[in-house]
Amino acid sequence: MPRTHSGPEPVPGRTVALVTLGCARNEVDSEELAGRLRAAGWGLVDDAADADVAVVNTCGFVEQAKKDSIDTVLEAADLRADASSRTRAVVAVGCLAERYGRDLAEALPEADAVLGFDSYTDLADHLAGVLHGERPPAHVPRDRRTLLPLAPADRQPGPGPSAPSSLPAPSSPSTVVRARLGSRPWAPLKLASGCDRRCTFCAIPSFRGAFVSRRPDDVLAEAVWLAGQGVREVLLVSENSSSYGKDLGDLRLLESLLPRLAAVDGLDRVRVSYLQPAEVRPGLVDVLASTPKVVPYFDLSFQHSSPSVLRRMRRFGGTAEFLALIERIRALAPTAGIRSNVIVGFPGETDDDVAELERFLTEAMLDVVGVFGYSDEDGTEAAGFAGKLAPDVVSARVTRVGDLVEQLTAERAADRVGEIVQVLVEDLGEDDGDGPVPFGRAAHQGPEVDGATLLPPSLSPGARLRVGDVVTARVVRSEGVDLVAAVEPVPCPDPAG
Repeated sequence: MPRTHSGPEPVPGRTVALVTLGCARNEVDSEELAGRLRAAGWGLVDDAADADVAVVNTCGFVEQAKKDSIDTVLEAADLRADASSRTRAVVAVGCLAERYGRDLAEALPEADAVLGFDSYTDLADHLAGVLHGERPPAHVPRDRRTLLPLAPADRQPGPGPSAPSSLPAPSSPSTVVRARLGSRPWAPLKLASGCDRRCTFCAIPSFRGAFVSRRPDDVLAEAVWLAGQGVREVLLVSENSSSYGKDLGDLRLLESLLPRLAAVDGLDRVRVSYLQPAEVRPGLVDVLASTPKVVPYFDLSFQHSSPSVLRRMRRFGGTAEFLALIERIRALAPTAGIRSNVIVGFPGETDDDVAELERFLTEAMLDVVGVFGYSDEDGTEAAGFAGKLAPDVVSARVTRVGDLVEQLTAERAADRVGEIVQVLVEDLGEDDGDGPVPFGRAAHQGPEVDGATLLPPSLSPGARLRVGDVVTARVVRSEGVDLVAAVEPVPCPDPAG
């Protein structure tokens, strides 16, 4: 099964395992739910088979994610028939549950409850009811963008239906409602919830709602709390981080927040995820590229580079504008990490459009690119577009662009040979026959999806690495997008002073 999480000692008869699928935003939701459940007397356990209730935090982004979520619920449900399992109930929450609600509950009777975002505040009571044989009614989905005023300035951040997965954010670290699920040296930190963009291929705004920023002091308080839990790097997550502050009356709020986060004792890195290229202002580039402890990392949502395809996606820019942005970033920070995702096979996409995308990717030389084939998403405008491409054509374009990306990103990694990098050690590694090989991430590598930096002991004799260390290393070779590096010796102090 996907990620399950450990926690305090379980309470007899009231134990829960949270199984998380999808993105880092879902991981934050799970930790917020865990904090609420623990405060209500529930014990958190690592394995669903050891829990009275398995809560599956689902993903509803694309078809494969939906399938994985349903398979995980079914897998958890099978535990109820296993004599060696403690599991008595299975509850589905998260994006898939919010997006399909009652329809999902009817199609998935194996789940004892399908609960949307509005149920998060009372989740402990819902779980207790399920254990007593109750089956709470699933909600009827609605467009959550209608729950807030149209004008961002009229919105109020905080708990409630506008931002259901943003639990009350306290003003001091001691009252943060969150429980760490695991012991990784990095953690996602929610910057905002929802999205105001209307990309024609994306359903996320309809079930995540309109954009709502968290207040800076609340973000800072949680960062202080995370640092106190041993976190060395925070990853700021949202559906669109470059919109942060627009509903609080300050479009430059992220630029002023980042140095404050970087000053939190115990944190070595602050990383920002998911920036919209059309909203990346020169001042934000400057802050990301030059602020100590804020890593020069640009997670830019290009999606394509052909202007005609982008307009049908209801997005802005094109090859020329995107290359100019990349040039500005690298002028300020030549070794900056730049990653993106692209969609191929969008309705009406021509061979010339694909060639334009390939030209952009070749000139951009990004560190990582996710390549996705277009598929219709329920309730999106693009689902009704003419000019749909045959599935075999979409598949062929995914392969074509994917092969190019694999070549280009490997070349980009090879260009880093000889660089001095700062590596956050995440794991001491498994034995490869010659002993364990520790690994972590350099500043240009985002968590889980951007490759890793291996630190073989043979290249660093005498190095004593611990999870959470940030070490200086020299890249000696690359393996695809991964790097292999030698830890640089720490200079001894000069006894002469």
